[in-house]
Amino acid sequence: MPIRVNLDRMLEKRGMTLSELSTRVDITLANLSILKTGKARAMRFSTLDAICRTLECQPGDLLEWVDGPPDPDE
Repeated sequence: MPIRVNLDRMLEKRGMTLSELSTRVDITLANLSILKTGKARAMRFSTLDAICRTLECQPGDLLEWVDGPPDPDE
């Protein structure tokens, strides 16, 4: 998919684990893992809002459009 999720980069910048983010935004660890690995096909704006508020970032810090064919691993 040409949309890349950079959640792992933001977590590293903030010194936060996926488990900690899961607790703070009240989203299951499994769902955050799906987002982090780029396997998600959709995201609610409320989820994006909660993640951005917690990580103190903009949606563009988390999502990136990448030109080219879809990744064959997806």
